[in-house]
Amino acid sequence: MKIIPGFFKLIRWSNLVFIILTQALFEYCIYYRVFPSSSRYQNEQHQFFLLVAASVCIAAAGYIINDYFDLNIDQINKPKKVVVNFIISRRWVIAWHFILSLVGLILTLLALPLRLHWPLIIANIVSIFLLWIYSSSLKKKLLIGNVLISLLTAWVIGIIFLSKINIDLLQMEGDEILHVRFFRFAILYGGFAFIISLIREVIKDMEDMEGDRKYGCKTMPIVWGLNASKVFVAVWLIVLITTLVILQIYVLQYGWWWSILYCIVFIISPLFWVFNKLFKANSSQDFHQLSSAIKIIMFTGILSMLFFLLYH
Repeated sequence: MKIIPGFFKLIRWSNLVFIILTQALFEYCIYYRVFPSSSRYQNEQHQFFLLVAASVCIAAAGYIINDYFDLNIDQINKPKKVVVNFIISRRWVIAWHFILSLVGLILTLLALPLRLHWPLIIANIVSIFLLWIYSSSLKKKLLIGNVLISLLTAWVIGIIFLSKINIDLLQMEGDEILHVRFFRFAILYGGFAFIISLIREVIKDMEDMEGDRKYGCKTMPIVWGLNASKVFVAVWLIVLITTLVILQIYVLQYGWWWSILYCIVFIISPLFWVFNKLFKANSSQDFHQLSSAIKIIMFTGILSMLFFLLYH
């Protein structure tokens, strides 16, 4: 029964858990803390669950089509982890991509009233097509694929934010302060998701240079070289660390000591560790270690939303 474990490996189940966790924490730790219960609208929970399910299906379809097009490259970069054609046939892989994409689209339509949220519905449709184009061609090009995936990572938060704010603006015209506050949280976590994802995508390109070069990919490490790519990552690490430090100085006035300690120990310090290791890394194993560390930092960053249950 290798098919079931293979299918879960194909859809990157751990990354899907990240998506669920991110959207759930943004919903219950941010949105629920910003807006009082009297301000929320009918069927809100129903809409949220459908949107989460839609996000998971669209992301899973994206991971599937990525592995479909990356079969040859993955046989070089990670031969022991290949699922396509070894555990699940290419025909079934492409079938599952279309099934999950269709289910994701249907769930989006069920979650969002067309009259109010047609831009979000179109955005999810566009996301499905962009994931196909990314997997088939854009990921092999310089930087554009990295930026696209980083934007789609931030969209995990963006769609929840926009699904709330559109309806709220119609119902709560007098609560501008709450809307501004909610917007700031969305920018904070969406921005974090974008930058940390961009860093990880470039590091993964460094890790996969061997297979990418053989099949004509034009990723940053291949076009610019390792040293220039490391500088690019380092600049974004500095931007992220500086922003987080400034943010901690800002919240000092509120006395959020546990939140500040958490951020320093579990987010900022590990980012410094990645920065320190970056210029010493040379092998595929070194870059894999850095990529894994970034993924852990993404997780701790997501969990920081829990502190808004303590502070209001």
